[in-house]
Amino acid sequence: MADEILTLKEVAALLKIGERTVYRLVQEGRLPGFKVGGAWRFHRARLDNWIDTQTEAAGRAAMFPDETSESDD
Repeated sequence: MADEILTLKEVAALLKIGERTVYRLVQEGRLPGFKVGGAWRFHRARLDNWIDTQTEAAGRAAMFPDETSESDD
């Protein structure tokens, strides 16, 4: 479903992390979410994009570890 909306608990299960971690990440703006009546909700498609972005960034860091450190060479 293109417009599937998930709860915080469902996101925690999807990402296999604790609910407190999901709450902290969304509060910090590091995870895409929105509030409805005080409860956090998440678009599944945006989470899928976020997962892809995180995976790509982790892959680049693993492939090119020297790009994050400065060298005098």
